[in-house]
Amino acid sequence: MTTSVVVTGLGVAAPNGLGTQDYWSATLGGKHGIGRITRFDPSAYPARLAGEVPGFVAEEHLGSRLLPQTDRVTRLALVAADWALKDAGADPRELPEFDMGVITASAAGGFEFGQGELQNLWSRGSQYVSAYQSFAWFYAVNSGQISIRNGMKGPSGVVVSEGAGGLDAVAQARRQIRKGTALIVTGAVDASVCPWGWVAQLTTGKLSTSDEPTRAYLPFDRDARGYVPGEGGAILIAEEADAARARGARIYGEIAGYGATIDPRPGSGREPGLRKAVEVALADAGASAADIDVVFADGAGDPAGDLVEAQAITAVFGDRGVPVTVPKTMTGRLYSGAAPLDLAAAFLSIRDGVIPPTVHTEPCPDYPIDLVLTEPRPAPVRTALVLARGSGGFNSAMVVRAA
Repeated sequence: MTTSVVVTGLGVAAPNGLGTQDYWSATLGGKHGIGRITRFDPSAYPARLAGEVPGFVAEEHLGSRLLPQTDRVTRLALVAADWALKDAGADPRELPEFDMGVITASAAGGFEFGQGELQNLWSRGSQYVSAYQSFAWFYAVNSGQISIRNGMKGPSGVVVSEGAGGLDAVAQARRQIRKGTALIVTGAVDASVCPWGWVAQLTTGKLSTSDEPTRAYLPFDRDARGYVPGEGGAILIAEEADAARARGARIYGEIAGYGATIDPRPGSGREPGLRKAVEVALADAGASAADIDVVFADGAGDPAGDLVEAQAITAVFGDRGVPVTVPKTMTGRLYSGAAPLDLAAAFLSIRDGVIPPTVHTEPCPDYPIDLVLTEPRPAPVRTALVLARGSGGFNSAMVVRAA
């Protein structure tokens, strides 16, 4: 019998809400967190909007010993992990240390910390470079710091597959729990809204250069012009279902199915891999297209990417065959943090019987999908599909359902 893996805790840090409840209330209310960058002066850059996490003061949540050795991304991840563990009612001090692990995703690592140390190197000399630079910039730093903070010595790691990484990390967590680990802290947080990180993002040529926060990121819209980056994401607590029930945990839902593919070489003439990822995830969950109550779309925000995703959705579900939503229109694309945030929204949709809206978008009729617009849509939600795509051809799909 296949081990059932469930999610018992959520910790969210998003541009439109700090904490799960604030995020969910803001999302259902259509509140967006996209605006002109405040963490540095963006005037000289072609793209000037981002989704920044508001009101986060690390000193209010973390001890002074941690602050000199951590980047903003790690501070956000540590606090989100604390919130997720508290939400799950799981005290790491009461669990065997080798029965707990941490598997997160990252698309950038600690860019802002790295920028500061490089500035020290160039302007002051190597003796002014922090020893913490050796790990604070690294992709695996969030997994490492969460595991150290909570005494977690079980299977741990990091997955790097850009925007698809968040789902890939949760899938890896499920594998480890099926092998016998009791609890895995998983998901992802990304944050690289700093000049060095911004320049790296601009090289893709896919960032929106609009200065209108409500019209800059428009997935599935005729006026789609690229995406707005953001910072944040979600940390989830994954456990084996029977063990979670035995300790009386509240269960958000089950991680039921997962599929991942890589797109073929550009110009090959072969079909993109997203549809196949969906089909694999459905098969893994033992589900059919008719079982899916909502799709949380990746929402590339550019015509080519939107067309590929719309075609994949309609190929599996038919024209307007399933409600589709892109709540990240309120946050921007959070790279590896985006899909875990969508997973959190999917579990909350299951809990509350409501589909969050896609804001500001005017659907292009070329995409025959049933996009949930403007207002939340009340609906019984028992099974949801979350899609994620990453630069380089990564495609991931995950099915979650009520436990």
